[in-house]
Amino acid sequence: MSTSPTSSSSAGSVAASRGANGLVLRSAIVAALGGLLFGFDTAVISGTTSSLQRVFDLGGFGLGFTVATALIGTIIGALFAGYPSNRYGRKKVLFAIAILYFFSSIGSGVASESTAGWYFFMIARFVGGVGVGAASVVAPIYTTEISPARLRGRLVGLVQFNVVLGILLAYLSNWVISRTIDDSVAWRWMFIVEALPALVFFILVFTLPESPRWLYIQGLGDRAFGVLTRLTSSREELVAEFREMEEAALRDQNIGKVNLFTSRYRKVILLAIAIAAFNQLSGINAILYYAPSIFEMAGASGDVALLQSVVVGLVNLFATMAALTVIDKIGRRKLMLVGSIGYLVSLGAVALVFFTGDPEAGFSPASSVFVLVGLIVFIAAHAFGQGSVIWVFIAEIFPNKVRAQGQALGSFTHWFFAAVISWTFPAVSGAFGGGTAFAIFFVCMVLQLFWVLKIMPETKQVPLEEMAGVLGLPESELAEDR
Repeated sequence: MSTSPTSSSSAGSVAASRGANGLVLRSAIVAALGGLLFGFDTAVISGTTSSLQRVFDLGGFGLGFTVATALIGTIIGALFAGYPSNRYGRKKVLFAIAILYFFSSIGSGVASESTAGWYFFMIARFVGGVGVGAASVVAPIYTTEISPARLRGRLVGLVQFNVVLGILLAYLSNWVISRTIDDSVAWRWMFIVEALPALVFFILVFTLPESPRWLYIQGLGDRAFGVLTRLTSSREELVAEFREMEEAALRDQNIGKVNLFTSRYRKVILLAIAIAAFNQLSGINAILYYAPSIFEMAGASGDVALLQSVVVGLVNLFATMAALTVIDKIGRRKLMLVGSIGYLVSLGAVALVFFTGDPEAGFSPASSVFVLVGLIVFIAAHAFGQGSVIWVFIAEIFPNKVRAQGQALGSFTHWFFAAVISWTFPAVSGAFGGGTAFAIFFVCMVLQLFWVLKIMPETKQVPLEEMAGVLGLPESELAEDR
């Protein structure tokens, strides 16, 4: 494997003196745009469901399946994104994600009003879902691998911030289009408008450097060193990071070809699956997708329910911003602890409203307000805890050689549970009442609190190549990974 010549030291010093952290920040922001499109693509369909029923003559099952096609694509994208990311590089896959978003948005918007058009529409949404799933894997990996340990939490957290921002922008975009374009074609423009940010993302990816860790694994040590000279802020940081990559690559060579699903990685696999599953078992996707229906169940009128949903979206955004300012200071576990307690308070309160209210007689106006307050606390707890930690934590706990596979596993778990919760929430709440549905989420979050207190390790500011030691692997395994 090629390593950088000593003569490169002056170039490294010059690059560092120019303030390389500016490139790190810009690259992280560009990669995080994949998250913005992730959020936008996920939420944009919420404003089109009634039009889709009318245009394609869909019943309840047909509409549910149509909406779910993107989620199915997301599961597939998350499951298989690791291979091309390892084979062709993080940057090339980001290009592919931008292309998937672009063609999905155009295809969804131009589908004809026929049975064939319905199939075409679902294929286009499936393609967009593949892009969402791939983005949830590759964007955090890329940002993790270009970021210094002291800033990694905040920079990887930009992906989650952009997901939340993308959701809010989708809601606002749908509202503007619905008020400015004729109803018969407004739904088409709700999808087509996504093509513009997808095109911008595609162009900006050209400006990104490839991940230095991926380059080094491919035997391109000189190129990896050159990228690091631009990404590090001092000569000492450059030398330290390059030495860590050399040592990690040497360990990987000694280990040979690695399969993620071995006893060596059992602990990190279980950590990734646990945090991803708990993320969705909180009920976050059910609440985001069905917030207006939840408010209507609690007695709010249609217009008021939509307004309350916007409030929830804004709280989501601001709480995410707050978390990103402290994630590298107070750590991942403390954010998860605060979030877990917030989950229990809010879910317990909302469940109590539904258990004590009388749906047949109608809920009081105070019930609607109480549910709004409860869900605001819930969203704030999620955004400050799980929402900001999940992608950072999963991206950083896996060793370099299996990071893409590990991120894919975590993302697949996340989206699998997202699909299950999103599909079952209406049936459970309809058959047993909202109180039962929220009580189930409450019990799951009791388990999460136990997991955070007893099992979850702290990973803040730990160099990626030293993570195995922090995770407390058995000595026989630690000797191979250190």
